[in-house]
Amino acid sequence: MTSTLLKSPRLNSPTLHKLPNGLTIIAEQMPVDVVNLSLWIRVGSAVESDAINGMAHFLEHMIFKGTERLASGEFERRIEERGAVTNAATSQDYTHYYITTAPQDFAELAPLQIDVVFNPSIPDDAFERERSVVLEEIRRSEDNPQRRTFRRAMEMAFDSLPYRRPVLGPESVISGLQPQQMRDFHASLYQPESITAVAVGNLPVEKLIETIAEGFAHVPQTQHPTRAKSPATANSTQNLLINPESAFTEIVRREFVDESLQQARLVMVWRVPGLTQLNQTYELDVLAGILGHGRTSRLVRDLREERGLVSAIAVSNMSNLLQGTFYISAKCAVENITAVEEAITQHIRRLQTELVTEKEIARVRKRVANRFIFGNETPSDRAGLYGFYQSLVGDLEPAFNYPLHIQQQEANDLLLAANQYLCPEAYGIVIMKPL
Repeated sequence: MTSTLLKSPRLNSPTLHKLPNGLTIIAEQMPVDVVNLSLWIRVGSAVESDAINGMAHFLEHMIFKGTERLASGEFERRIEERGAVTNAATSQDYTHYYITTAPQDFAELAPLQIDVVFNPSIPDDAFERERSVVLEEIRRSEDNPQRRTFRRAMEMAFDSLPYRRPVLGPESVISGLQPQQMRDFHASLYQPESITAVAVGNLPVEKLIETIAEGFAHVPQTQHPTRAKSPATANSTQNLLINPESAFTEIVRREFVDESLQQARLVMVWRVPGLTQLNQTYELDVLAGILGHGRTSRLVRDLREERGLVSAIAVSNMSNLLQGTFYISAKCAVENITAVEEAITQHIRRLQTELVTEKEIARVRKRVANRFIFGNETPSDRAGLYGFYQSLVGDLEPAFNYPLHIQQQEANDLLLAANQYLCPEAYGIVIMKPL
């Protein structure tokens, strides 16, 4: 089944093609002499149980350790010989692998990328060697103050949802994982119906689709009865059925001493809708822009530029699949912590009682529109946009129409959203103080 997703004039006109095995292929010809193949797997750390937390990320490392057809290191050697590049990333909700090649090399290299991702050998000896690499990555992460602060904020933001756990997993869990557990995890979850393959670049759409389909013809498919018995699959299904957590009903405060810090760090979070409630996220995106995007935004101008209470402040509306967090972070002197928290809550109250000015809304609209254009310039940009939305939302239209949704937000919509989701008397706050 193939459909061209073009309903109105716009920058993007990809073709969506479904294979009988459930695999989704998205292809678009773009007049830039490069082709990007991105494989999006709807498998991230959120599908893991506590007992295997970190498995998805560890598996990402093991993907490149060889297959029956490719010895360990052979994939990288053939990629580098052609001047192509490859990389991967694991998040809470997905794992993403990509390769960028010259158009003339795509037919040869794309099947290699598909082979390593979907037919990994996961040999015992390589597993043990890579375990040491992953454990070192966890230790380096622990040495990063920004990551430590974020981890503690997520632990406070969520009581039960898997987003409270780190993607890398804890050392104690990674140290105990076995190769067969990973093979089972891969066989259960890396299935065609969980995959979106996106190819964008200077080749005909038919050629892009044909190359990907031929590459996946060599991917074995685990039978559904086996998958139904898999603990990993059962846990994935369970997590997808978890309801979002209730909003905070009071101020939940946690303080830590971090001897590596020079300044205090403050993070305030509210539980807000995620991608499963996509239409309720746009107002919060605009509010985040009004509060903290750019030097003329309210918090940056007031707390940093005018009053000097903070050295840095940022706001983001982070939309995970199951639930999002409205996240405000600041760096400041210890003696300013109370004043900073009070100033932020005052700005939240103002959003609940006063209509945002049209000038402020116009600034955010323009910023979003420009970023959408700038984010469509390369094949990898577009492949990332398509893969994210198709994989997590199951629809490409929100990707194309995001600027339109932002344009439609009016002052009264923002006031209602602030009152519904951002309570100045109920939020989570993490404070990290230097020794």
